[in-house]
Formats: sequence, C-alpha cells, structure tokens
Amino acid sequence: MKSFQEGRGDLFLISLKAGGLGLNLTAADYVIHMDPWWNPAVEDQASDRAHRIGQRHPVTVYRLVTRHTIEEKIVKLHGEKRDLASSLLDGSEISGRVTAEELMQLIRDEQALGSE
Repeated sequence: MKSFQEGRGDLFLISLKAGGLGLNLTAADYVIHMDPWWNPAVEDQASDRAHRIGQRHPVTVYRLVTRHTIEEKIVKLHGEKRDLASSLLDGSEISGRVTAEELMQLIRDEQALGSE
C-alpha cells in the first residue's frame, strides 16, 4: 500500500470488505467495484476510502455488473434500500406509502439473495 500511496504503483487490488476497513487510499483516481455486496453501505464505505483528507484529485467510481445475474438483482436491491432509507430518514410522504407487506417483501427478497 505504501508504494501505491507514494505513486510507485499503478494498481492496488483489494477485497471489498478489506477496502472498507481503515484504509485511506488518497492516491487513487479510480475505484472499480467488480462484485456488489448486498449492503450498499459497505460499497459506499469502501469507495469513501479514496475520498479522505489528503485527496487532491477527482475520484471516479465504477460498478461493473453483468446483466441477468445475481449481481444485477443485488444492484436493484441497492436502489430499493437507498430509496427506502432516504424516505424514512427524510420523513417524506414516500415513507408513509410503504406498507408492512412491502417491507416484508424487501426482507424476503434479501433473504432469498443471501441463500443463493
């Protein structure tokens, strides 16, 4: 990691889980997620490691997803989770339109993704 941070490395490969825990990669110009995690906050945390104090360049984040795969379903679930969290945290009218059955379906879908 030190070589990469000092500009002597062109590429730094790291797992999503390790990338979200305590590393600051302020020399990164690009972050590429190749395997989405079921929890979008984990991906966000890993991406944010390149956006720390000391970063002097713009950082571009890519998420590579193959069509018609479980990963595509996970990315769709990310959007649903983000929308739900946003509506609940904002206290907007959208949160009032989410029924108990819709919340249960989200949980069932997430559990089904975890068992595949």
